[in-house]
Formats: sequence, structure tokens, C-alpha cells
Amino acid sequence: MLDVRRGEPDFQVRIVGEQYWWRVQFMPAGDRPGFETANEFRLPAGASVELILDSADVIHSFWVPPLAGKVDMIPGRTNRLLVEPTRPGLYRGQCAEFCGLSHAYMSLLVEISNDAEFDAWRKHQTAVAAAPADRQARRGQQLFLAAGCGGCHTIRGTAATGTIGPDLTHFASRGTLGAVRLPNEPDHVARWIADTDDVKSGTAMPAFGFLAEADLDALVAYLGGLE
Repeated sequence: MLDVRRGEPDFQVRIVGEQYWWRVQFMPAGDRPGFETANEFRLPAGASVELILDSADVIHSFWVPPLAGKVDMIPGRTNRLLVEPTRPGLYRGQCAEFCGLSHAYMSLLVEISNDAEFDAWRKHQTAVAAAPADRQARRGQQLFLAAGCGGCHTIRGTAATGTIGPDLTHFASRGTLGAVRLPNEPDHVARWIADTDDVKSGTAMPAFGFLAEADLDALVAYLGGLE
């Protein structure tokens, strides 16, 4: 462990625990720009990565068993964890410190991949959002902005620049939503938007159950195009 700590990591990733999800920020490294995602991310096998662990509200604990032991995330204090993943695969993590009503639903996914796959993923994540592909998706984008969703969420390349909730620029590229609470599929996305607290008690996102079914479908179509 001392030998590992003497060297400089290949790059840094800041992870912030929030009730009840994970903000993931890849720090700029060399000529590679930084970017933000949520709840799911990749790391390259064989790389030395420094995880910078913070909390935005209460005590959380970052724990992905195949990577390392758990490390607490304490408001006002930054902890650091050096990892060197070696075995490609998809690994599930969990908040390991009780943090409120939906503590049990605060999970994350870390995919360890080879260098080429990681570089392609990272390059894609730094790009701005794809433009709506059809009329329904364009209507969904208009509704997203008109309903105030952009006050909490960022979609890079649009007028949505909120920082309270997860960055949704590449929302459709994630396999799950709600911090691994549900599969990222249209019916589940609609349910999440319309009845958030029923899916995940205590979450800060308000429910939009007042939306007409056609409006909800348009929103889901727009989000489904954000690869």
C-alpha cells in the first residue's frame, strides 16, 4: 500500500454521495477534458485511479467489494481511496452507512474494461447531448425545459444547466435509473417521472404525475434518445 501511495495516479474521479444517488465527476487529465455522470461509470483495468470521496448532505459510505473496502463519506471532510482494478467485469456497489429512508436503494455500478473500451466510453461521455431525432422527442425536449427540469438537471448542449440533480446528458447510455433502483426502460422511466417518491421514498425529485399521458410519453422519448 505504501508503494502504491508514493506514485501519482493515472487519473482522479470525484464521487459525491447524495440522498440517494452518486454524483461521479471525472477530473480533467492532460488533454482529456472532465465530465460528470451519475450512478454508473467505467474504469480501465490496470490503471491506478484515485477516488476522491465527499458527501453533500449526511454520512454515506462508498463500498464496491471487488475494488476495495468501504470508506466513509463525511460532510465537510474529503477521504481518498486508491484503486487498481485488474479483472474486467461489471461490479455492484452500495452505500454502506445508513443515510435515510432509501438507503437500501442507493447502489452504483462500476464496469472495469480494457483500455480501448474505456477510452471510447470516456470520449463519448465528454460529448454534448444528441439532438432529438423525431417530432415526439423534440416535443419532449421542449417540455423538459418548460417544466423546469433544467433547473435541477444538466443536459450539455441545451439550455438545461441545473446542478442539483444528476447530469442527464447521456442518460440513455445507462443501464439503470434511480441509482440502480430500476432498469432504464421506457415504462420504468415514465413511472419514475410520474411517481418518484413511490419508487424511492425521500428522494428530492418531485413527482410529475400531473402530466398528461402524451406529455409523459414525449418526455420519455426525449430522454431515451440521450445516448
